[in-house]
Amino acid sequence: MATSLGSNTYNRQNWEDADFPILCQTCLGENPYIRMTKEKYGKECKICARPFTVFRWCPGTRMRFKKTEVCQTCSKMKNVCQTCLLDLEYGLPIQVRDTGLSVKDEVPKSDVNKEYYTQNMEREIANSDGTRPVGQLGKAPSSSDMLLKLARTTPYYKRNRPHICSFWVKGECKRGEECPYRHEKPTDPDDPLADQNIKDRYYGINDPVADKLLKRASTMPRLDPPDDKSISTLYIGGLGDTVTDGELKSHFYQFGEIRTITVVQRQQCAFIQFATRQAAEMAAEKSFNKLIINGRRLTVKWGRSQAARGKEGIKEGVSEMGTRLDPVPGLPGALPPPPALDEEAPANYFNLDPGTSPSVINITLPPPPGINPPPPGFGPPMFHPMAHMAPPMPPPMSMRPPGQIHYPSQDPQRMGAHAAHGSRHGE
Repeated sequence: MATSLGSNTYNRQNWEDADFPILCQTCLGENPYIRMTKEKYGKECKICARPFTVFRWCPGTRMRFKKTEVCQTCSKMKNVCQTCLLDLEYGLPIQVRDTGLSVKDEVPKSDVNKEYYTQNMEREIANSDGTRPVGQLGKAPSSSDMLLKLARTTPYYKRNRPHICSFWVKGECKRGEECPYRHEKPTDPDDPLADQNIKDRYYGINDPVADKLLKRASTMPRLDPPDDKSISTLYIGGLGDTVTDGELKSHFYQFGEIRTITVVQRQQCAFIQFATRQAAEMAAEKSFNKLIINGRRLTVKWGRSQAARGKEGIKEGVSEMGTRLDPVPGLPGALPPPPALDEEAPANYFNLDPGTSPSVINITLPPPPGINPPPPGFGPPMFHPMAHMAPPMPPPMSMRPPGQIHYPSQDPQRMGAHAAHGSRHGE
């Protein structure tokens, strides 16, 4: 029963009287010749509890009747539909929209504070032009990448279908095809989507639909910038034969100065190098999964450094162009790893034979150029006086078998190895 405006004079100047509801395209339905019933002050708003004008209509054939649930003041404060309470711009729950725009809900929950807040918001709505939301939502940024990816661009009319017939579930429905409700099996009662609350949706808390969408957003592919700050090149794939470097330049020049654009027709890809890393990051953020040129959706990825491409090519045996590299015959193999160092074993810096005593080896160096060698018998002795106790000298270089080579510079006595060795053990 409608409430009379003259029956209760308390705060009746704030009762709402409207000529047309605020609805989304899905709730309004696909029928352009829709008929509505208008009931002045027919219900109280489920948010602010003030009487408002209720509209009721049928959105289409074999659809259930719908009506407005909240007043227009509460609808304008959140920029939502009066029936489904979804955002009018993105078609998403309030919790998802506020998360994407980083907006905090400041609507009070108590009756007195709620009434005072509503009166202030009505004054702000009256002073605005009506083209922009009011409150914190009007100060938020205009768009968000996450919201643009999750936004519903077309109406979803299945949301207007009738509810499931409870008599049919119990096997007691006798209407048959004339039953206005759906004869389908209900969903799992443990499904979180089966428990939804209109106040939770309006305040943006504990909304199961919003939680499902936020989980989907967290698993969506992202393009994270590489750790190497020197990389300022983007890889553009899927060019085909219609996209030219001029069209790429006309799109990417808005993000910053472009250093070079290299188009590889054979691979149908391009490499765009920016002058700064900041411009490359902005171009990657604005173009990832959203770049369409000449009707073709292009792939945007970060380029790789020369060192990373070289390591990957060596590891996989594949060139940058994707072709398999055959091994080159005659090239030496990889060097063996160095032997493990044993702290207890004596240091052998010159790869000498362990059985050779360094104290009895004395090798004469050839004379400097321009000086004649001394006659036989007048030069320095070739062997130590204790030659009969010392091991034999190594053969000449021409008669030495292949293997270990001994150089004169490896003489421990001439290089002070005894002093260094003793000092090291002394420490």
